[in-house]
Amino acid sequence: MCSSKLSCSFHASPPSLRYYPHSRPLSNLKPTFILAPCQRINNGCTTRFEVGFQTSLRRSRGDPATKIAAVAMLHPNPVVSDLIATGLSGTIALSILRFFAETTKRHVFDQKLNRKLVHISIGLVFMLCWPIFSSGRRGALLAASTAGVNIIRMLLIGSGMWKDEATVKSMSRFGDRRELLKGPLYYALTITGACAIYWRTSPVAIAAICNLCAGDGMADIVGRRFGRQKIPYNKNKSIAGSVAMALAGFVASVGFMYYFASFGYVQKSWEMLLGFLVVSLASAFVESLPISTELDDNLTVTLTSILLGNLVF
Repeated sequence: MCSSKLSCSFHASPPSLRYYPHSRPLSNLKPTFILAPCQRINNGCTTRFEVGFQTSLRRSRGDPATKIAAVAMLHPNPVVSDLIATGLSGTIALSILRFFAETTKRHVFDQKLNRKLVHISIGLVFMLCWPIFSSGRRGALLAASTAGVNIIRMLLIGSGMWKDEATVKSMSRFGDRRELLKGPLYYALTITGACAIYWRTSPVAIAAICNLCAGDGMADIVGRRFGRQKIPYNKNKSIAGSVAMALAGFVASVGFMYYFASFGYVQKSWEMLLGFLVVSLASAFVESLPISTELDDNLTVTLTSILLGNLVF
């Protein structure tokens, strides 16, 4: 019989370590040891020995915010959690599309402005939902499936197999359903591919989506309003629009760099920031070329961001 805790011998079973890649790297974690109360087993004493990890909190001097790695699990079962995240992010995306379809019906915004507001918001809001998915291939593919549904929608609506006039008006330039088989389809393919292939640990995904959504969207809005001075080699594009695209794409990329870094997905650095600047400038230049008008800027901007991003990051 145990007379005291100090005199108890104990047997430590192999510790079960569980690490969520959502959180900070292991270098930022401190081991936490837990000794459970002594229990009597077969006239002996066995003490349970557990090992866990606790995130170390660091407060920078002059920075009132404390950095902490958050793990957004919606359910104790990771698979169920990912399925809930898929349904939640899909509902949010559909709600945004329905909201702007309604604003089109009610003529709240000009049709061109309404289309660009959809262009800017849907991809960026979807990317904000990425932390609720688990790390690894399953989380990436389930998140991509949410965006992938829009590929099917664009194909069905654009081909005329599914009638949805509100979506056509909110996402097309001239109200022609066949337009959805070009720009909107490339848009959905970009977000789906960036999510499935690169995921949230890659700055390439951040650059591709931010330059496509924020950059290209703001280029059109600013260019129409302030674009009196045209680019010499392309009279359909303005200097104001190209500057707005580079600036918006860069600012959005940096914002998501800090956002994902707060979860430990990327390590923010001056090198990454410089890379975002290079990609945003290059994307704005390519978007201003006549070939982007002939093909589709959703396609040319995406290819530029991905190809150059793989070189600079």
